[in-house]
Amino acid sequence: MPANKKYLTKSPWLRLAKILAGVVGGYTVMFSFHMLLTKLFPQENVIATSFFTGYILWAVLLLVAFLARSVWKVWAAYAVLTLLFLLPYLIS
Repeated sequence: MPANKKYLTKSPWLRLAKILAGVVGGYTVMFSFHMLLTKLFPQENVIATSFFTGYILWAVLLLVAFLARSVWKVWAAYAVLTLLFLLPYLIS
């Protein structure tokens, strides 16, 4: 059964923005989160678990970008989260 046309994104630019927010924005949030964890916990433990948790977190953030109504709010949230997680590296 095909999707209802009223729920689909009309503009190809908004669709591209959602794809980029999910892929690039989700990856930067995931990467900065694991960098924050290396500041809080031993680096060897974080690296060992980040192979699994990194992919799961990135996949969830990718889905969130497509489920949100406004792609610009997703971009803003991902930018704020990335800066928040990188704050310990920016300060030191």
